[in-house]
Amino acid sequence: MDAPADKDLPLKEDTRLLGRVLGDVLRAQTGEEGFARIEAIRQTAIHLRRASPGDAAAHVKDELASLLNPLPIAQVLHVVRAFSYFSHLANLAEDVHQNRRRRAHAFAGSPPQSGSIAHAFDRLRDAGVRPEAIRAFFADALVSPVLTAHPTEVQRKSILDCEREIVRLLQWRDRGELTPDEREAMHDGLYRQVLALWQTAMLRLSKLEVKDEIDNGIAYYRQTFFDEIPRLYAGVEARCAQECGADAAVPSFLIMGSWIGGDRDGNPYVVAQTLQYAIRAQAVVALSHLLEQVHLLGAELSLSTRLVNPTPALLALAAATHDPNPHRRDEPYRQALVGIYARLAATAKALTGYEPQRLPHAEMPPYATPAELGADLDTIATSLASHGSQSLADGRLKPLRRAVDVFGFHLAALDLRQNSDVHEAIVAELLARAGVHGDYAALPERERVALLVADLANPRLLDSPYLARSELLATELAILRAAADIHHRFGSAALPNYVVSKCQSLSDLLEVALLLKEVGLASPGRLMVNIVPLFETIGDLERAHDIMGAAFRLPGYRRWLGSRGRWQEVMLGYSDSNKDGGFVTANWALYRAELKLIETCHAFDVKLRLFHGRGGSVGRGGGPSYEAILAQPAGSVNGAIRITEQGEIIASKYSDPELGRRNLETLVAATIEASLLPGAHGDGAMDDYHATMDELSALAFTAYRSLVYDKPEFVPFFRAATPIAEIAELNLGSRPASRRTSHKIEDLRAIPWVFSWSQCRLSLPGWYGFGTAVDAWLAQEPEQRDARLARLSEMHARWPFFRSMLSNMGMVLAKTDLAIASRYAELVPDAALREAIFPRIAAERDRALHWLHAISGRAKLLDDNPTLERSIRNRFPYLDPLNHLQVELLRRYRSGQTDERTKRGIHLTINGLAAGLRNSG
Repeated sequence: MDAPADKDLPLKEDTRLLGRVLGDVLRAQTGEEGFARIEAIRQTAIHLRRASPGDAAAHVKDELASLLNPLPIAQVLHVVRAFSYFSHLANLAEDVHQNRRRRAHAFAGSPPQSGSIAHAFDRLRDAGVRPEAIRAFFADALVSPVLTAHPTEVQRKSILDCEREIVRLLQWRDRGELTPDEREAMHDGLYRQVLALWQTAMLRLSKLEVKDEIDNGIAYYRQTFFDEIPRLYAGVEARCAQECGADAAVPSFLIMGSWIGGDRDGNPYVVAQTLQYAIRAQAVVALSHLLEQVHLLGAELSLSTRLVNPTPALLALAAATHDPNPHRRDEPYRQALVGIYARLAATAKALTGYEPQRLPHAEMPPYATPAELGADLDTIATSLASHGSQSLADGRLKPLRRAVDVFGFHLAALDLRQNSDVHEAIVAELLARAGVHGDYAALPERERVALLVADLANPRLLDSPYLARSELLATELAILRAAADIHHRFGSAALPNYVVSKCQSLSDLLEVALLLKEVGLASPGRLMVNIVPLFETIGDLERAHDIMGAAFRLPGYRRWLGSRGRWQEVMLGYSDSNKDGGFVTANWALYRAELKLIETCHAFDVKLRLFHGRGGSVGRGGGPSYEAILAQPAGSVNGAIRITEQGEIIASKYSDPELGRRNLETLVAATIEASLLPGAHGDGAMDDYHATMDELSALAFTAYRSLVYDKPEFVPFFRAATPIAEIAELNLGSRPASRRTSHKIEDLRAIPWVFSWSQCRLSLPGWYGFGTAVDAWLAQEPEQRDARLARLSEMHARWPFFRSMLSNMGMVLAKTDLAIASRYAELVPDAALREAIFPRIAAERDRALHWLHAISGRAKLLDDNPTLERSIRNRFPYLDPLNHLQVELLRRYRSGQTDERTKRGIHLTINGLAAGLRNSG
């Protein structure tokens, strides 16, 4: 019998190919001596990973140290860049292989993969979900990935551009046997791109500005979203037609969102001009795409009235253009599209000042709304169908019509976000300037609410142009007026949400309403923007339902919700809750908050939409999106979900169009399943599971807080044993790493907090406290220890929430390495301080591993995820030298070698490790 084919052979071949090309570049750029040095380090690192624990491993480790530690800084930079680029190239090979395996799965006629639209609809059919339920779902659904800027985003756009071309060349090989000339062209192309990578600086010379982040985010629309979102809709519509009938049209429920340019929480660089730049930049890209597609459609629809009979509506649309070109006299579709192009060009000029290079052939008025453009395109589609040309309508026209509906003239829904402390300060100033109250900040909550409710019912405004404003008030009012202008020019869909960070009371919501009223975005009975509270800390999550219940009891607030379709969006913060209470408690507090919010909204007949502030790493709520959505409490999705996509996660998910469509499809499929499949969480055992999690959470919270917040040695250990200070100096994002100048953990942003721990290979935020919690819980009833452990195993087997939490923890633990972390601990100069903290962390990691294996029944990490296990195993030898050099460079830098190249070397290791671990927080 023939041996089974190695499914991963093409991945191995691609990885070897890219490794050889990188080696050729290194030979040419660093000389044979430089290449030999890097190759010796690579081989030693591989031997270190393969060596058995004990003397052999220690010998190889010493050998690696002897190769790396004496290197002068110029050679260090070559080594760091070489190993960093290998990680980048390995990532590309894996991404290409994912697409390859997915296509092979489809060609083989295998059952649909989980996370696909086909799999979701198969599950609905097997569960007996009725067509009318599916139609009702799509009628009210919203799935919205929201792109956000990232304070630790490490990838430069120039590098991403090179990497996309490398992917294209690798995919070329999959199309079949190449001729010798084609093979040579592919190799030459790969060499050129890798050489360009080598000669492109990984690090920026200057810090990113917000407008750079805006432009970077918009780039993904050209690369992926414009093509793949309409394609995804087509797949959903086709399957929906099978299940619900041919007339089952699917409304536009998948809508992209963005925080980039509107999120000013802790970012002093986001001002009114930034918001105006964001909407203009978005609009130019959206309108440019529509103009290009209309032009191309005109080239395709050369249909003649001598051969077809268009509808009267189409002929009227063509006649309205007054097209003078005699060659188009019998081509009404082209004439109509000449007019549509002219109106779109006029729209672009009116909204943004942008004029396309291809000038219109007619003078036409601008479109007032995207719906007007959509109506004209519908006229074309209807006419084509009337004379047997439906297939032409299904070509370029169908995705164009969907693009108009999804992207409009504004591209993506912009959110505003600001901290409640800022709102309190500017509302207090407005009230004092208007003579309403001289010290609003001193009022108790009950009196604040009463004052705000009364003022919201008063038609007069608080602000006066004749009274001096503080800089803060002037800045905030300018942003709000810019938001009102966006509503006026682009419509409410362009800026539908205002997120209130650090929401801790009802007055935090009403203050935003008062500010919206000042610019005409709120009035009694009408709210033009959703007010979205963000609950972030453990305490805030526990109070969330009480705050929302208090809001729903206000008649004025209920009227506002009525004007918004009875929807109340609530954002849940994964990052700060984790930093505040640890991994276990944060996960459970979020789950509990959702359950209570569901009950509260149901009691007041309010429709709940949850906005999940997930980061890239597990310590910030990351992990597989499909499993995460299915693990939500029953009733928490209900066809509506928004999720943040942050920083380098955007690049890893959406740089490649095929992967991008797959990731979007996964969000949609999971939302369909979570909303329509019968709940699997409602049996009697669930109360016992919840009680067990209450107890585990309390124990884990105590373990985590006792280390991170209660032990005075922890902060100096953290600042010495991780590269947090050096991360703060990197030119990564526009936002500062800390909210204020302070060394307190409370003031550090959650993203650099998680990033720092991942760099030193501990990833503490993704697991700390779990082992101690299980230990203590089992010890509470020694005679029931086995039964209690069996209950945890049952929870893992039957409860998606618990299984997902432990699976994510296992992924984090698989990336940890105590041996490497111990080298970072050696950077702590005070031995007593080091011994007070590191052994405690190491012991907790061992406990977490022990109980994870015992509960899951799996002998080793990632038994359930062989793809990730292979990826980690293959790349660790290339990460070890980077970690080793980072420690050595940190030691040099902190001992006084503060020259620019040493600093650059540290920053390059940070970049390389983030690429190799595939997350930066």
